[in-house]
Amino acid sequence: MIMRILHRPSELAAGSRKVCLAIGVFDGVHLGHQQVLRKSISDARHHEAAAVVVTFDRHPNAIVAPERTPPLVYSLAQKLRVIASLEPDAALLIAFDKPFSELSGETFIRNLARDFGQIHSVCVGATFTFGYKRSGNVALLKALGQELKFVVHGLAAVSLDGKIVSSTRIREAIRAGNLEAASQMLGRTYALAGAVVHGDHLGRQLGFPTANLDITGLAIPPHGVYAVQARLENRIQRAVVNIGHRPTLQEPAPPLRVEVHLLDFAGDLYGQEMEITFVEKLREEERFPNRAALQAQLARDVQAARDLFN
Repeated sequence: MIMRILHRPSELAAGSRKVCLAIGVFDGVHLGHQQVLRKSISDARHHEAAAVVVTFDRHPNAIVAPERTPPLVYSLAQKLRVIASLEPDAALLIAFDKPFSELSGETFIRNLARDFGQIHSVCVGATFTFGYKRSGNVALLKALGQELKFVVHGLAAVSLDGKIVSSTRIREAIRAGNLEAASQMLGRTYALAGAVVHGDHLGRQLGFPTANLDITGLAIPPHGVYAVQARLENRIQRAVVNIGHRPTLQEPAPPLRVEVHLLDFAGDLYGQEMEITFVEKLREEERFPNRAALQAQLARDVQAARDLFN
């Protein structure tokens, strides 16, 4: 089943069919999020309703508190792809802009009820808050549910190793390099994804062409060189990735780069989304005395990755 992406509720054209909503930011679509999503989908199947995931095109803090915007676990495309794997009927992707941020929690829910026609149920995390100045919560949902005739499921958080699973914990694990812990909380292997963008072609000059990933706003593992598997559409490629600031070049204000060298591959990747899963860290980021020394080390990195994969 292919999940439809809606930009307004009317696009669902549900008619007299009820809808079951799961509402949240869902960054990472971790074990706790999955519980909310699966409950909503199960509810919809049981009541012959449409299962619709209501989420946002960015983290709300990007608008309401930019200085407190956390790095995200997943890119938007990655988040929607994982949500789709759970097989809801549709996702309502709301553009979280300033006018939307000023809607009260009550107005937000009343608008959804009006525009979808008939809501059967709303599923959220028990501590989920929404609306202007966080005016909405499970208590408000239940009050509105009594009036508007929908059921509310406020689901308790999922715990792992005695601690609550959260996007914040996953971000911390990623940045600490504890990718196994991140994967456990996600319920799937952690992967970093981004569109392939133009770089400065240094890798090609050194004989190791790289695909530069746009990782703007994402939580990134520690700097270093890793053996990875790269997914392009439905193809998997063995690869080596360098994460860091390329200290050998001594640039005055070096940006953080994620540069992926695909083994045994030639082709144009610009504009495509690439998703990488980490197999093993090969070494820390280093500064070399010159480009020739860097080139020699890159050859050793590629051979180390080949040995690892073989």
